[in-house]
Amino acid sequence: MGTVAALWRYPVKSMLGEALASVAVTRTGLTGDRTHAVLDGRGAVGSVKHPRKWGQLLGCRSRSAGDGTVEVALPDGTSRTVGDPELDARLSELLGRQVFLADSAPARSTLERAVPEYEGGVPDAVRATASMDATGETITVGTLASGTFFDFGKVHLVTSSSLAGLRKACPAGDFDPRRFRPNLIADTGGEPPFVEDTWQGCRLRVGEALFRVQVPTPRCVVPTLRHDELDADPGIMRAIAREHRVPVFDLGRLACLGVYLDVLEPGTVRLGDPIAREDEA
Repeated sequence: MGTVAALWRYPVKSMLGEALASVAVTRTGLTGDRTHAVLDGRGAVGSVKHPRKWGQLLGCRSRSAGDGTVEVALPDGTSRTVGDPELDARLSELLGRQVFLADSAPARSTLERAVPEYEGGVPDAVRATASMDATGETITVGTLASGTFFDFGKVHLVTSSSLAGLRKACPAGDFDPRRFRPNLIADTGGEPPFVEDTWQGCRLRVGEALFRVQVPTPRCVVPTLRHDELDADPGIMRAIAREHRVPVFDLGRLACLGVYLDVLEPGTVRLGDPIAREDEA
C-alpha cells in the first residue's frame, strides 16, 4: 500500500516539531509526541487553531532529547529546557500574557478554534455555538481527548497521493506536508488522490506497529498559517473544502486530508518501512 516517507513528532502542542528516522510507538501514540502544551490561567490549552491568540507558538520548535527532556527553541534562536522558569517567562513575553508549560492536561482544560467562513470547515451544529472573543475572532470552545493533549486521534497519517492530487487541482497552492502536521507521511506511489478514504476501519501494519484507521482528519485553519520558512497560504483550506469534503461520524461532510489511526500493537516504525493491510485474525 505504500512506504513510510517521513516521520514527525511534536513534543509541545502547536509548536514546530522534529523529523525522525525511527520512533517507538506505544498505545498512546508516538513516544514523545504532544507530551506538553502551553496553558494560560483560564485553563485554555495553547493551540494555533486560534491563531490570533496562540499563533506565535508556530515560531517555536520543540524536540525531545535522548534523556526524555524536552527542549524549546524560541524565535530568537535561543533554547530552553522545559522546567526552566525562564522558559515560561519567555513564552509569556512572546504571547503577551501569563502562560506556562504543562506536562499533563487539567481535567477541565478547553481548546479554542477559529471558525472558518467556507462551508465544510466546521460542523454546522458547532458553528451555531460560535461566539466572538476578546481578540475579535469568532471561535468555538471544545475539549481535548481525555487526559491528553491530542485533539482526537493518537496518530495522524497523510498520503503523498492526496497531496499530489491537491497540487494538481490547485497549482498555486503550497501543499507542503509539514503544513498538516502529520506523524506519518505515506508514499503511496501512483495511487489516486484520497486513496486513504478506502482504508476506513482497516488494520495497517507499519513496520513493527499495527494500527486501525479510525476516521478522516478534519482540517482547520492551521495549514494556512506560516510554518517556519513556509509562508502563509490562505487558499489551502478553501481548496481542500472544494476538492474533498467527506462524512465524519455524524458531524456532516467536512474538509478532510489524511486519517487518524488508533494503535493496536506497539512497535518501532522506521523510514522506508512498508505499509500493508492486515486482515483480522
